[in-house]
Amino acid sequence: MLRGLKGEYSHNIDAKGRLIIPAKFRDDLGEHFVITKGMENCLYVYPEAEWIAFEEKLNNLPTTTDKKARAFAYFFQGSAIDGDLDKQGRTLISAPLRDFAGLGKEVVFVGMGKRAEIWDKAKWEAKNAEVEMNIEDIASDMEASGFSI
Repeated sequence: MLRGLKGEYSHNIDAKGRLIIPAKFRDDLGEHFVITKGMENCLYVYPEAEWIAFEEKLNNLPTTTDKKARAFAYFFQGSAIDGDLDKQGRTLISAPLRDFAGLGKEVVFVGMGKRAEIWDKAKWEAKNAEVEMNIEDIASDMEASGFSI
């Protein structure tokens, strides 16, 4: 049962591209999960069931006739890799995904409910600082969209 991926955890990628999955995320992600490109040059990590639901939505897009729908599907499905845990709780992040996200040695996992995100630590710190500086305006916009705290 998915409890919800939440929190922020720092880890290091080793020289072979292996990354420890935070212990708090392992139960929700399961033994098999999917890693793909994400928005804002981070990586998305989906539990297998969540990926299947997301991929079903992608497969229902009119990719035969709609160039933007096709590009959207390419972005997520074309870069997706299967993630598996080794005995040390690590998974291999492919070089193309590491390059896309600009991952250095230090990374941050961020829980986003149904998925986790992997960020380069410096990029995450900059993004998080920007969000914190603008949270009042962001909250106001969310409230205008019907979300309240």
